[in-house]
Amino acid sequence: MTRSLAFLLLALGTLFFVTESVRFELQSGHTKCLSEDIKINSMTVGKYSIINPNEGQPMPQSHKITVRVTSAYGNSYHYADLVESGQFALTTAESGDYNACFWAPDHNPPVTMTIEFDWKSGVTTRDWSNVAKKGQVNMMELELKKLQDTINSIHDEMFYLRDREEEMHELNISTNSKMAWMSVLSLAVCLSVAGLQLWHLKTFFEKKKII
Repeated sequence: MTRSLAFLLLALGTLFFVTESVRFELQSGHTKCLSEDIKINSMTVGKYSIINPNEGQPMPQSHKITVRVTSAYGNSYHYADLVESGQFALTTAESGDYNACFWAPDHNPPVTMTIEFDWKSGVTTRDWSNVAKKGQVNMMELELKKLQDTINSIHDEMFYLRDREEEMHELNISTNSKMAWMSVLSLAVCLSVAGLQLWHLKTFFEKKKII
């Protein structure tokens, strides 16, 4: 039973740590942005590079990109101008959507570049091979350490999502309250306008001696 549980934990840990790079195409003169919702005080690392269309030959001079990483509040955390590849690492100082934007300069004739981008946040940024060397732990212990950190990360993420849900709930209550007041105000304005119209019509007909 204990051995089965250990293998189950090991399998779960392996699933939690599967990561994949993103590949996308970017045409010259265009911009493409990718976003990641990251909580405060989280480690995030990114690595990007242009795929050489001519393997074994130098990269074409037209294959350059400008990269900027910004927070939800517009603060810039990384900037690289006209590069073929690069990377960034930062600890977030604010929660929200972080955007990585890639821009390709204009070319005539236009070119299309393929970009590979690997973006990791939280527990997946840890160098586990270095941890194993320093701690002198075996494979089973290493996987359990990975799983423990993953559980801690999920626990923190749940609290983060709960806080975001509370913020959204308070925003919905505030919005509904404002909408209720707007409805009452609109009804009052409509009734006032209707009353003025009736008064104006009554005055007009009295002057014409129709009533």
